[in-house]
Amino acid sequence: MLGAFPAGPDPVTNSAPPLHNGRMRRILAIDDDREMLDLLAQSLSKEGFDLSTAQSGEEGIELSRKNAAEFILLDVNLPDINGFEVLRRLRRESDVPVIMLTARGEEVDRVVGLEIGADDYLPKPFSVRELVARINTILRRAAKGAGTSASEETRRELKQGSIRLDLRTRTVRRDGQVIPMTTGEFELLRVLMESAGVPVPREDLFKSVFDREYSVFDRAIDNLVSTLRRKLGATPEGLERIKSVRNIGYMYADVDPRS
Repeated sequence: MLGAFPAGPDPVTNSAPPLHNGRMRRILAIDDDREMLDLLAQSLSKEGFDLSTAQSGEEGIELSRKNAAEFILLDVNLPDINGFEVLRRLRRESDVPVIMLTARGEEVDRVVGLEIGADDYLPKPFSVRELVARINTILRRAAKGAGTSASEETRRELKQGSIRLDLRTRTVRRDGQVIPMTTGEFELLRVLMESAGVPVPREDLFKSVFDREYSVFDRAIDNLVSTLRRKLGATPEGLERIKSVRNIGYMYADVDPRS
């Protein structure tokens, strides 16, 4: 198993832990690298997180049910069942945000993880600073809409064709039926629908969805688009709702002129 941290000084700040409603945020890390888990527990506690750990997939699934984790860090390579199977089973009963931990260079792991329902991935070795930034970004996205007022609610619904996106409840419906979405999928669809009919550059999508700069070697947005296309299905005319725009990015093409 690759180590979690690169050589160099500890990147974690010594600032006071940010609390959520007066308590630390609960994170579950599922990885069989005991040394890495111990380091994570020490480092993340300084950043306002309470870390529980599991060293196998089955143990992780059981703990996720018992301790109501608000976030899960999930390694791909586990000693019993692999991380993909763990994620599939988690997604049957929960939409808790998940970051997959992958071996550097294993793009196929990242693709599969995002397609199954991971919110993001982080290749090993990684810095705690980057991990914390990714976690906080996803938690902020998941919390969007929680404080929306009644007057805002009517303005924060997007509708194009048979797809309706409610930003207050963070739900997506097709012909009235709820379509399960991860945080990343929801955010990507939101950005595309808000600019329906207009191409959105990949750089802008990366910033909005992942809060990081675009890299030509990073296929995260492309993988999310592929998953969204599958979940949304084609239009009644058999066309893709999300079109690729060469050398630019993507566009939500199923534009309802009445919306």
